[in-house]
Amino acid sequence: MKTVNMKILNKFRKAMFTLLIISGPLLLFGQQDPIYSQYIFNPQIVNPAYVGSWQTMGFMALSRHQWVGITGHPATQTFAFQTPIISQNIGIGFDIVVDQLGSERRLIFDFDYSYRIKLNEFTSLRFGLKGGFTNYNNNLASLRPFPDNTPDPVLFGVVENKFMPNVGSGLFLYSDKFYLSFAVPKLFENSFKGNVANFSKMSEAREYYLLGGIVFNLSDKLKFKPTFMTKAAVGSPFQYDVSANFLIADKFWIGGIYRSGDAVGAIAQWIMSDRLRIGYAYDFTLTDLRYYHQGVHELMISYEIAFTKKKFTSPRYF
Repeated sequence: MKTVNMKILNKFRKAMFTLLIISGPLLLFGQQDPIYSQYIFNPQIVNPAYVGSWQTMGFMALSRHQWVGITGHPATQTFAFQTPIISQNIGIGFDIVVDQLGSERRLIFDFDYSYRIKLNEFTSLRFGLKGGFTNYNNNLASLRPFPDNTPDPVLFGVVENKFMPNVGSGLFLYSDKFYLSFAVPKLFENSFKGNVANFSKMSEAREYYLLGGIVFNLSDKLKFKPTFMTKAAVGSPFQYDVSANFLIADKFWIGGIYRSGDAVGAIAQWIMSDRLRIGYAYDFTLTDLRYYHQGVHELMISYEIAFTKKKFTSPRYF
């Protein structure tokens, strides 16, 4: 009887697994690329036109840990580099993203290029191109869904695609006090295919990003910067982020963020010098998932190397 029950249970699991795969595109709305709470300080990840806008050679590293306390929680490590060249009209850079969720591993590498056109003394427009690849791996055999830590015979093999090239583009309109950004970081729609019952899924859908921000002088020692980001993709819910940040004595940013239907959070950044900045963000989930984790933590550090001894009268706001 026990053997018969185990056979029935295995068939039931296989049927449910097949049903989930078939119905997935109809029922599931997933996160494609990593999200960031400190997007206002690293839009290069989605918009190549941003590179060169710092007017310095710059490095940025960011570590994000989402839903801490849940086994296999999303973790994202990001490194970006950018620099202007040829009288600062051309900018180049690259960004590397290592994204992990459970058994999923994703490595993204992109090279970024931008060209600047000065519209007037204060405002510039940059055109950007992004090109790179994604390396994806999902070892299903590593999953252990049962309490005794035994593997599920239904889950076997590896879903992988070692090299998926992609290209993107963007526009970045900015001055010292505002910016407006539009980008499509992935123009090609790739799918991941493996050896699990011909399993495949659309994973790199075309997404459209619109970002913007402006700075208001409230006093000599206090500035106010509201920002927004919207993201749209076919088959996924429209998403937006809004934030309100205050710059105190040109040394310390503090503010909050709201992500539509998902989370609220706090952001802080310390401008230690003209070269070095350290930022931290904490997100609090609004959904029922908040009862099962200890929040979302995001740490960022950036470092800049100036080509000249020119002193800036105010810090970079974006």
